[in-house]
Amino acid sequence: MMNSNIHRYWDRVQLALPWVFPLLLIVPNVALACTEHVPALYKLVNIVLPLGVYYLIMSITKRTALVVLLCFPLSFFAAFQIVLLFLYGGGVLAVDMLLNVVTTNATEVSELLMNMFWAMFWVVVLYIPPIVWAIWKLFQKDKRLSMLRLRPLRITGDCIASVGLVLLLGCYTVYPKYRASRELFPVNVGFNIAEAYQREGLSRHWPGTSQNFSYHASTTRPADEREIYVMVIGETARADNWQLLGYDRPTTPRLAQREGLVGYPFTMSESNTTHKSVPMLMSWLDSRTFGDSIAYTKGIISAFNDAGYETGFYSTQHPNNSYIDYFGKEASTAHFLIFEDSLKTDADMLAHLRSFIASAQAPKLFVVMHTYGSHFNYLDRVPAEFAYFPDHKYLSASPSARTQLINAYDNTIYYTDYLLDGLIQELEDTGLPAALIYASDHGEDIYDDQRGRFLHASPTPTYYQLHVPMVVWMSSAYRAEHPEAYKQAQAHQAMDASSTQALFHTTLDLAGIKSPYFRAIESLINPAYKEPMRLYTTDHNEGVPVSQSGWDTPDDEMLELLELKHSNLRYGPSPHLQ
Repeated sequence: MMNSNIHRYWDRVQLALPWVFPLLLIVPNVALACTEHVPALYKLVNIVLPLGVYYLIMSITKRTALVVLLCFPLSFFAAFQIVLLFLYGGGVLAVDMLLNVVTTNATEVSELLMNMFWAMFWVVVLYIPPIVWAIWKLFQKDKRLSMLRLRPLRITGDCIASVGLVLLLGCYTVYPKYRASRELFPVNVGFNIAEAYQREGLSRHWPGTSQNFSYHASTTRPADEREIYVMVIGETARADNWQLLGYDRPTTPRLAQREGLVGYPFTMSESNTTHKSVPMLMSWLDSRTFGDSIAYTKGIISAFNDAGYETGFYSTQHPNNSYIDYFGKEASTAHFLIFEDSLKTDADMLAHLRSFIASAQAPKLFVVMHTYGSHFNYLDRVPAEFAYFPDHKYLSASPSARTQLINAYDNTIYYTDYLLDGLIQELEDTGLPAALIYASDHGEDIYDDQRGRFLHASPTPTYYQLHVPMVVWMSSAYRAEHPEAYKQAQAHQAMDASSTQALFHTTLDLAGIKSPYFRAIESLINPAYKEPMRLYTTDHNEGVPVSQSGWDTPDDEMLELLELKHSNLRYGPSPHLQ
């Protein structure tokens, strides 16, 4: 009797599922209609046409379980899209996000998913039961629906899909710029997968496509003059959480006391993704040239190699055969600390710099360091003794845990302050002309406003993802030899800067390296420096003004607050303060 009741129950499920399953698949489309700032006609097409197609798919065969399993890619993309909506509050499953899957290691993925309870909960509730049922029915010799049951599905699918096609034609008629390949889910996912695959292929072939590239770089200083330059690339650090740049908490107490250091509070990155931002920071590329030239370009280490420097690259991040790794491995010494026996954090690079300087054979040295910085999970980035801000433990990422998340995040900045100050001290102790330049690749959302967004790499950026810290430090010996460079660094402190453009050109300028790729107007220590337009590299590698990147009103408001906070620096003391 019990078995009979169970079988009757599963038979009812089989009758209902062809009608319910398309509604489950359309959930992300409905969610996107609520989150995306696009015309209403776009939203209607994005719901009606896919829903009609899903019903038609369910009617192609009598074997419901088989159809559900064949629709697994659709279920997977729907689930992925829902997770992204929880993270970012909007945006489609983009090319950059697909590439992040390729370039992100399993540890980072597990850290994220373990802290995304509600996103994972809804994914499991919506999409796992139909798949489990389908597998079970196949092993039970799937009972087939009759043609009488399929006919209503087909008629429903025909009607809804026909309305969807009419709406699609209306989109192309009313909005000439409409492209289903970018606006219609999950069609856009297919096109984005193809583009991601093409880009990943270009990356794999970089050793061949870039082999003839040269910076034709040379030093303008005596070849036997000893000097050291260090470029530090941070990870996920936001300028708004740096005491040095106006934050009201003591996150950078050591750097705030350093002589010879200049911070740039008006710095923006041109990308919110590591796999694009870091290669641009490490080369002459920016958002206007990245898409066309990255596969044919070498990194800044190659320029210093050309100029006769002994070069080093150290990273606490996992290698992933990306452009970052390729550029890093151009160094005469390249080392990924993650492969060492014990767990390594960023400050472990201090000993490597000390060793590199002590064992160097050439008079001129250049080192690039790629840190793990403030990448989520924040709790895993900082040794216990550097947890300066208490109440930093959280069980999962959520708006209700924002206080703990901010405390944990600020601890990562406090640790970055320790690292940078330690590197500076190592350089100062040499007594040589030396300089250090630091910028983060991008920032991070931490449930900062009513949008409830978290993390970075979203299809549309925010102020918090692009406003990054950048600092330049020069040793006392360097300032004595090159006083004008320090003077210019200070003179440009109150000007807008693009870390994407300034890091490469300022570093070459610090070292007195000339190259056809060097642009004086992008060097913060050059009298020719000009404020850049604020640009952003879109998901399709197009360089556009930030105003066209998807920024919203809260982002403009934060820019206004930034101007107000540093008005004394930018415009001089207000009359009423004098």
